[in-house]
Amino acid sequence: MARIVRGGLIQAALCEPVSAGVAKIKQGMIDKHVEMIAEAAGQGAQVICLQELFYGPYFCAEQDPKWYELTERIPDGPTTKLMCDLARKHEIVLVVPMYEEDLPGVYYNSAAVIDADGSYLGKFRKIHIPHCAPGFWEKFYFRPGNLGYPVFETRFGRVAVYICYDRHFPDGARCLGLNGAEIVFNPSATVAGLSEYLWKLEQPAHAVANQYFVGAINRPGVEEPWKIGEFYGQSYFCDPRGQIMAEAPRAGDAIVTADIDLDLIREVRNVWQFFRDRRPETYQAIVDL
Repeated sequence: MARIVRGGLIQAALCEPVSAGVAKIKQGMIDKHVEMIAEAAGQGAQVICLQELFYGPYFCAEQDPKWYELTERIPDGPTTKLMCDLARKHEIVLVVPMYEEDLPGVYYNSAAVIDADGSYLGKFRKIHIPHCAPGFWEKFYFRPGNLGYPVFETRFGRVAVYICYDRHFPDGARCLGLNGAEIVFNPSATVAGLSEYLWKLEQPAHAVANQYFVGAINRPGVEEPWKIGEFYGQSYFCDPRGQIMAEAPRAGDAIVTADIDLDLIREVRNVWQFFRDRRPETYQAIVDL
């Protein structure tokens, strides 16, 4: 019997102006996502991922300590607890990217993974942190992740996370595959003119090289007052052959769903034996350089 799981991605434009203040923006985005999660669950989605730093703007466009107010503990903060309640209510797995406080002054770009019974399974912390123009000043806000490349056993399959800039590094994507991931989510905040030409190259390439499904999420719209570029949406699922299964439009809020046949992973791996034919004993130069 085929193992079919319906995946869901949520891309959502900022619903309050940046001038509204940190608390109002956060509450507005949380309220918006509560409704969109319910809508996605109503469409039959069983594993749902939100966009990077889902409850705020992409504040890394500037360097301002006021955005530290968005941090929360994971799993003890209110947003994780709310999402656990929603996962239990709708019987869905949720991947929830947030701004995490580990200690006062020590913050991470993280994602909580919550099972369909509402239990918190663990978190991924973004490994690779950019700091570059125009407007990607992430090292001001985030410490590099230190939890490795975990894969979470959920009711609907083995789920992993790789956040935004991480996708430019195939080494971690390979680690997720070797650790048993079946669906890898890549929540992002990335703009046209910088990365759009890579958007449908890198994630399908990871899917092919590691023979798993990928859900790539990007926010839409232009965020004032920074105007660092258009967040071009186009969230999508691709399969282990790198084929796009479902895709959101460039602009506006969207829920993307796709029926994922997890048995396809074995079928593809039996044709392309990349894991069997690896030669890790020859790769030492990768870590020596």
